[in-house]
Amino acid sequence: MWNIPNLLTVFRLLLIPVFIYCFYSGLENARFWSALVFCLAAVTDALDGYLARKLEQSTPFGAFLDPVADKVMVATALVLIAVEIQTLWVIIPAIIMISREIVISALREWMAGLGKRANVAVSNLGKYKTIAQMLALIGLIWQPQFSLLAWFTPVGMVLLYIATVLTLWSMYEYLRAAWVDLASH
Repeated sequence: MWNIPNLLTVFRLLLIPVFIYCFYSGLENARFWSALVFCLAAVTDALDGYLARKLEQSTPFGAFLDPVADKVMVATALVLIAVEIQTLWVIIPAIIMISREIVISALREWMAGLGKRANVAVSNLGKYKTIAQMLALIGLIWQPQFSLLAWFTPVGMVLLYIATVLTLWSMYEYLRAAWVDLASH
């Protein structure tokens, strides 16, 4: 159970309070540090899955904990950003993204109960959504004030909307893949 991929996943969970602390700490460059912690979590997300496959260390514990860690970290970031920015232009995408994660998690659980979890396995579209989401959140968490990097925040907003579109699209695809089973039960 305590292989490298699972340790990275647990590490990602432990980064959540560090991320929150950095975000609200009032330290000099606190937003940079919180964005850096979030970025580290995003890297461990990609790395743990890669290592689990490469080292053939996939476990049921890792299969359970990895998506939990991802969703809790992203939901935390979305809530912090929505509270910080306090505009519907951020709040609505945050609600859509968090709602999608709940719906798809429930759908996967239900499909697993039917023995058809493979019908709603992670797709490339879901991976693109995650990449856009992570990059958007890094930009919106950091919000650099230096003139040289001031473009980072508007790019984060654009990526937030790209991620929102991909979120809705991927949710539609997952629901479409499961529709026959949903409609027949």
